Amino acid sequence: MTIEVRVPQLPESVADATLVAWHKKPGDSVLRDENLVDLETDKVVLEVPAPAAGVLKEIRLADGTTVTSGQVLAVIDEGATALPGASAPAIIAAASGAVTTAQEAAKDAPKTEGGGKLSPAAKRVVEENQVDPKSVAGSGRDGRVSKSDVVNYLSNKGAGLPAAGVPGAGLPGAAQAAPPPAGGPAPKPPTQFVPAPSARGARADQRVPMTRLRARIAERMVQAQSTQALLTSFNEVDLKAVNELRGRYKDQFEKQNGVKLGFMSFFTKACAEALKKFPSVNASVEGNDIVYHEYFDIGVAVSTERGLIVPVLRDADSLSFSDIEKSIANFAARARAGSITIEELTGGTFTITNGGVFGSLLSTPIVNSPQSAILGMHKIQDRPVVVDGQVVVRPMMYIALTYDHRIIDGREAVQFLVTVKQCLEDPARMVLGV
Repeated sequence: MTIEVRVPQLPESVADATLVAWHKKPGDSVLRDENLVDLETDKVVLEVPAPAAGVLKEIRLADGTTVTSGQVLAVIDEGATALPGASAPAIIAAASGAVTTAQEAAKDAPKTEGGGKLSPAAKRVVEENQVDPKSVAGSGRDGRVSKSDVVNYLSNKGAGLPAAGVPGAGLPGAAQAAPPPAGGPAPKPPTQFVPAPSARGARADQRVPMTRLRARIAERMVQAQSTQALLTSFNEVDLKAVNELRGRYKDQFEKQNGVKLGFMSFFTKACAEALKKFPSVNASVEGNDIVYHEYFDIGVAVSTERGLIVPVLRDADSLSFSDIEKSIANFAARARAGSITIEELTGGTFTITNGGVFGSLLSTPIVNSPQSAILGMHKIQDRPVVVDGQVVVRPMMYIALTYDHRIIDGREAVQFLVTVKQCLEDPARMVLGV
């Protein structure tokens, strides 16, 4: 009995997906619920499990195909057993019914001349000077013969290039070679210096299509810069008080909650307090309307191998420090494993991004549209500062707020940063709400 493997029902906000990679090939045995293929959406990668055990009879769609909900991906022969040593048939492409094999591709590949392929410029010089290309040693990758290789070959034979082969020869204003002295031999033209092949790196280009996630990130970033009036304000924070608090309670905190006490919980709580005081920073623009959100869903940017994603902490103002740290750790682990859900990436009224973990000292982050502001954290660095008239060394961090100047004035942006600074330099403010 044959069973069709179909694209699962995609979330409401996702129109289609891209078939990334098959983990099985036709003729392979499969187990029930074993992952057959990965589908990439704009935000997450979805796994398609086998609906039954048996043998993968055929694959209907090849890698890179755009698919929609319910589309047939493959066919499984339920209950069948794979024959040992049996060769798997070719993947069946949906559009043409066939896939170009490696042998066909090799057949169509261009042939090299004389053990080394000629560049267009080299081919022209070879034809003009009637040189046998087989006698020219190529210095390029895979023995590719360049124009300089042909020029050196001609020079070593004592033959100069004719005027037709010299760029600019005979043109008005072009530099002309000096005539040979009377009664003397003609001067030998200088040869072009070409580094040895061992001193030159591989000059290869690799064209790779954007993943759907990377394309979506690019689209959102360009959208934000083209539709919003973005401006960035800066401040710096003395993290001595936060460091002392973490040092005093980090062991007890980890023992009690099973997670380390990091900096993100402090910054999240500080931003929540500042958002309460300055509602426009937590707002967004829809047409000619300003939407003021009366809840505080703060997105935390997480870097993965596939790109940057922003899971959202719902009602961040009401979460405890331990809840924030546990949520962020869980988001990061599942984002890198590809198991985070689209619902967790949807929405958000404000975003925090931490370039400091990669060593960034200062940056201007881009707003996560349709939000209106984003806070950038940076590297903590010991710097001399003046405190109470004395120069002391403190752990300092630059913070940046990029905001949409259409609805957020400079005064509000600066005061928002000052509020974040005050909360972090005196964490008791977050407990007392002052």
